[in-house]
Amino acid sequence: MPLEYVKIVLKSGKDQSLKRFHPWVFSGAIKKMYGQVSEGDLVAVYSNKDEFLGIGHYQVGSIAVRIVSFSEAEPKNDFWKNKIEKAWNYRQSLGFGRNAATNVFRLIHAEGDGLPGLIVDFYNGTAVLQMHSVGMYLIRDELVKALQEVLGDNLKAVYDKSEKTLPVKANIQPKDELLWGKPFSNEVLEYGLKFKVDWETGQKTGFFIDQRENRLLVQQYAKNRDVLNMFGYTGGFSVYALQGGAKTVHSVDSSAKAIDLTNENVELNFPADKKHEAFTADAFEFLKDIREKYDLIILDPPAFAKHRTTLPQALQGYKRINTRAFEQIRNGGILFTFSCSQVVSKDRFREAVFSAAAIAGRNVRIMHQLTQPADHPVNIYHPEGEYLKGLVLFVE
Repeated sequence: MPLEYVKIVLKSGKDQSLKRFHPWVFSGAIKKMYGQVSEGDLVAVYSNKDEFLGIGHYQVGSIAVRIVSFSEAEPKNDFWKNKIEKAWNYRQSLGFGRNAATNVFRLIHAEGDGLPGLIVDFYNGTAVLQMHSVGMYLIRDELVKALQEVLGDNLKAVYDKSEKTLPVKANIQPKDELLWGKPFSNEVLEYGLKFKVDWETGQKTGFFIDQRENRLLVQQYAKNRDVLNMFGYTGGFSVYALQGGAKTVHSVDSSAKAIDLTNENVELNFPADKKHEAFTADAFEFLKDIREKYDLIILDPPAFAKHRTTLPQALQGYKRINTRAFEQIRNGGILFTFSCSQVVSKDRFREAVFSAAAIAGRNVRIMHQLTQPADHPVNIYHPEGEYLKGLVLFVE
């Protein structure tokens, strides 16, 4: 029961967000802690009127507690297994786990699945864990056991990719490593298209699963177009553009390794196809002089803002990169533009893109407003979970 944990009492009036089931307790809301607590420990949170509010993992920083339970149920083995089982059942209801044409998806999406600090991506039998809180890292053995019990024969291996995502001030020495089993293959299928995934050294967990439905939309608009895929990473959008019948596809990324993987993924699906070419280059430099060369451009940059302190610079970055695209895309062209920065709201992102259109002097229509797919669910009490924003724009 909660009394066995260190008790944290909030200041008067700071309990309202938790009563609305928001899973974060900010350090400034804490009035007093009764006992010694270490990063990653479970703590019980109470209001100033001694009302029980929730149990969560304590951490040093602005977000001091990530709530894992709003009831007094003790977070032990069956607790974690039940959470993972609900996440797995939800994915199965979406068709994942049984769909031979798509065997890559997000299995656990942190707050969206009631497991703050934990990401699990599924790659053709291999579950790649990425912990963003010490609390989740400390129970990884329990998580691995629960994954084995819930997924059964669907699970072949579990890999931990948390070395670069855990708080740097935490007194632990994490390393990326295989925790259990043997990976079946690092080749996955997404809507029947093949991709090699590098979960050991690649970005995130190895593949940007959250763009799956948006890649499919690029495929629908690519026919007979000259396509530019900026910040292409491993070429997901490029492969879909080729599948959609693009006339030419150019992929650009600053990482030579990413470009090598892009070429490998294109070759997997379209052997010896001469319509694709890849370039290792800085995005801003590449966009300086591409005037009217392309009529479908994809801008999917890495997060320009990871903290609120960098928000102004990030918005300027989005404005600059979109201005260059607007200035040079062909008349009648289509621009797919994205932000994956959680601290950049939909409205602020749209303002930056619209400012870019005005600077370029182009007439622009909104065709689609995009977000993350259903296997990256947003907890309705935690709107911050809606991190991916996208616009599809028709440019005249």
